[in-house]
Amino acid sequence: MEESKALFFFVLLAAQLGLSSTQVLRIGGIFETRESELVSMDELAFKFAVNNINRNKTLMPNTTLTYDIQRINLFDGFEASRRVCDQLALGVVAVFGPSHSSSVSAVQSICNALEVPHIQTRWKHPSVDNKDTFFINLYPEYTAIARAILDVVTFFKWKKLTVVYEDSTGLMRMQELIKAPAKFNLKIKIRQLTLGNQDARPLLKELKKDKEFFIIFDCSYRMAAELLKQLSSMGMMTEYYHFFFTTLDLFALDLEPYRYSGVNMTGFRLLNIDNPWVASTMDKWAMERLQGPKQEIGLLDGVMTTDAALMYDAVFMVAVASQRATQMTVSSLQCHRHKPWRFGPRFMNLFKEAQWDGLTGHIVLNKTDGLRRDFDLDIISLKEDGTARIAVWNSYRGMNLTDKSNRDKNNNVTDSLANRTLIVTTILENPYVMYKKSDKELVGNDRFEGYCMDLLKELSNILGFTYEVRLVADGKYGAQNDKGEWNGMVRELIDHVADLAVAPLTITYVREKVIDFSKPFMTLGISILYRKPNGTNPGVFSFLNPLSPDIWMYVLLACIGVSCVLFVIARFTPYEWYNPHPCNPSSTLIQNNFTLLNSFWFGVGALMRQGSELMPKALSTRIVGGIWWFFTLIIISSYTANLAAFLTVERMDAPIDSADDLAKQTRIEYGAVRDGSTMTFFKKSKISTYEKMWTFMSSRKNTALVKNNKEGINRVLTTDYAMLMESTSIEYISQRNCNLTQIGGLIDSKGYGVGTPIVLSIIYTVHLLSKGYDVVQHKMPGSPYRDKVTIAILQLQEEGKLHMMKEKWWRGNGCPEEDNKEANALGVENIGGIFIVLAAGLVLSVFVAIGEFIYKARRNADIEEALHDLVPGMILTPRCARLKYVKDVEDLSQTFPDLEQRLQPVPPCVSLRESVQVYKEHCRMAREFHQVKHEIAVLEDRKRKLLAEMVEDEKGAVEIARLEEEFRRLTEENRNLVTVHNERAQQLERLCLTNQTRQDSS
Repeated sequence: MEESKALFFFVLLAAQLGLSSTQVLRIGGIFETRESELVSMDELAFKFAVNNINRNKTLMPNTTLTYDIQRINLFDGFEASRRVCDQLALGVVAVFGPSHSSSVSAVQSICNALEVPHIQTRWKHPSVDNKDTFFINLYPEYTAIARAILDVVTFFKWKKLTVVYEDSTGLMRMQELIKAPAKFNLKIKIRQLTLGNQDARPLLKELKKDKEFFIIFDCSYRMAAELLKQLSSMGMMTEYYHFFFTTLDLFALDLEPYRYSGVNMTGFRLLNIDNPWVASTMDKWAMERLQGPKQEIGLLDGVMTTDAALMYDAVFMVAVASQRATQMTVSSLQCHRHKPWRFGPRFMNLFKEAQWDGLTGHIVLNKTDGLRRDFDLDIISLKEDGTARIAVWNSYRGMNLTDKSNRDKNNNVTDSLANRTLIVTTILENPYVMYKKSDKELVGNDRFEGYCMDLLKELSNILGFTYEVRLVADGKYGAQNDKGEWNGMVRELIDHVADLAVAPLTITYVREKVIDFSKPFMTLGISILYRKPNGTNPGVFSFLNPLSPDIWMYVLLACIGVSCVLFVIARFTPYEWYNPHPCNPSSTLIQNNFTLLNSFWFGVGALMRQGSELMPKALSTRIVGGIWWFFTLIIISSYTANLAAFLTVERMDAPIDSADDLAKQTRIEYGAVRDGSTMTFFKKSKISTYEKMWTFMSSRKNTALVKNNKEGINRVLTTDYAMLMESTSIEYISQRNCNLTQIGGLIDSKGYGVGTPIVLSIIYTVHLLSKGYDVVQHKMPGSPYRDKVTIAILQLQEEGKLHMMKEKWWRGNGCPEEDNKEANALGVENIGGIFIVLAAGLVLSVFVAIGEFIYKARRNADIEEALHDLVPGMILTPRCARLKYVKDVEDLSQTFPDLEQRLQPVPPCVSLRESVQVYKEHCRMAREFHQVKHEIAVLEDRKRKLLAEMVEDEKGAVEIARLEEEFRRLTEENRNLVTVHNERAQQLERLCLTNQTRQDSS
């Protein structure tokens, strides 16, 4: 029995010694409970952190952490004071909670008096007097949160927004944003949710009516979950809205129903979920929570909220601080004695100096006020694959874009449009959108057909969306009035009544500022639609039409002018004068072929491409002749090229040929579709011609401007009216009405595109900002559909489907007179004038011949009478009657003695001229022979010099090769010497080291 007692006391003593070696620290937690939850999330995180610390002894190897938990009701400050006094009486190193401000103040005053650290993890406005010396808050400092909200607003370039807050603390968090309008030119509306009422639909209805698309919600995550449901029921969960939630628990909400809505939703996240340790801890938390009671509705299953994570980190901060505290004892404190804890200030300083990489990032406290001023916030956005981080905001460094923001918004262009129903606005316009003719009553989209309907069907097949087609209410495309208000399809896109505008909607600068456009699916320009002019048959003198009367007159003047110049130069140059009788060298008469009449005959012959027996011999006259031949070549070629067209084609007598012709007259009225892009073009144009045309149209708005193209076409057919419209529409109309045609070319160049509303996408905004673009100046891309529709249009273009659709709807029956392009046989009405000219020429020649005969007869009679008087009985043959003595050729016989032997002598006035020409040709050939012989001698001499130079070059090349070989040899010797030098240097260094070693040893 005695031995048993001794053994019992020994075991008891050993147990007491073992317990005394392990220190026990107690922390207190005061948590408020709600009616909807048995245990608060903060209390669960508090226990979860204590258990993890005790399981893992690496942080507190010789200390066991225990806790005392007290539960109180909301807004019960008296109960909170009583419970904290109970905990202090037990002995705690720190007090956690409660969360409500009234209870916090009561607990904080007691902790300050007894110098026990009071740790908070909820937002709290700091005291004005800064007397809370034992207060620590791990929640991010409120002014930093306010700056973060302002930075997000400026980051997205918002200029107009609405702030919706839940309670008065929201205004404190928004104070930096509320002060911003004066500095950042912001327009801010502030609205408050009804206290105690979670039904915010009346307020949301007002926001939707006022077209408030950028909204900031400052509320708890519970209210945020209700707001998301109500926003969805109000039809505001679309890509046209951008919601920003200031709660740090947006990531914890169940956002699955809104992933594919296209809505832009942004928020903050404090948890560093990319850290593997954080992810592992959250997985453990989720496993425990899934086994426990069901969580609040609206949260993801097993998710850890930010408040819970902050509570977890706060408990770990106590563990880190207590590890550094040595020889610290915890004593029981009484609230009514006001005796503070003597280790309280020391432990408080250790807590402020502690640092920890927790679930909410790196935790560093300000040593002055115990607040958390240095922290990172992830800016997250809702995407189709869940929430994603698009940027990181630091309380000191500000905004920093992440690498993920540089990726494309969607990897698959069909993702966000699949299984969605879009409202498509359009307008009736042939052949783009037309009512389908059918014996049955058609409803829905089956009522329409046309090019745009086929295009919409192809886009639907590629992108996977369904659509509902609606005609624009006012029947207009969209234009801006003097007040800046829009109408038509553009207005419906601005008001988000429609998601797409698939119609012949022209891409213009003013429209691009208020809506977005895809890439053009059709390019075109403005032209003139007018009645086809009446044809006029060519007249009998139509062979003169290829050249204008001015050109004919200039050609005649040029012929006369060249003839005169040729006559003068031929008279001036000595090389055009010759002796008509070379066999009579003593003759002093010389002759010149280029008389005034012969010069004119030379010009006419060249112009008619027939030539003449007259040929210039002097260089100067040959230059004149060559230039004149070149001139006549171009004129005759141009005339011949146009002659066939003017003789065979029926000419159209059009009163106007271009827009300039329209602007210069007032007889023909002209206009465009009212409030269309064509009207806007002339209204905004700064070109004088188009300004004049707009002045004319604006002065006659009631008659010049029409309601639609159909009305304008009827006016063109029935009245003297010209319609300004798109070239594609003119092409379609002229294919089906042979009385209409296009006048002139294109006035401008533009394209039809698919219109989409402007909604600045979050992900793409981050992408633009990361590339250095200004989202305000570069409005690209706003719509969430624009890029997808553009890619689909490009695909259709590459596949040739756009061309096939245009051929399908534009091809008509054709006009008969345009189909037959064969040339008709020429009749008298075409070339009758040539016969008239021929007859007139023949008659004129007869009369001229009669005149010449009479003139010559009289002249011969006068000559015979005069010679008879001088030499009675002398008879002159007609051949020599006009003999003239020219130059003396005695010098030729002296220079060439055998001239008479080499040239066959001919009687005078018979063939002497031909003999002299042959002789001159022989002389020219001899001179050329000697000249060629001299040039050959020069070339031979040059050849010898070049051969000598080549020999010298070869010698130089051999010398260069020898020097290069010598250089390579010397280089190799130098390399060997360097190697030997290095080896000797190494040997010398080793000898020095050996010598030094010996000296040291000695």
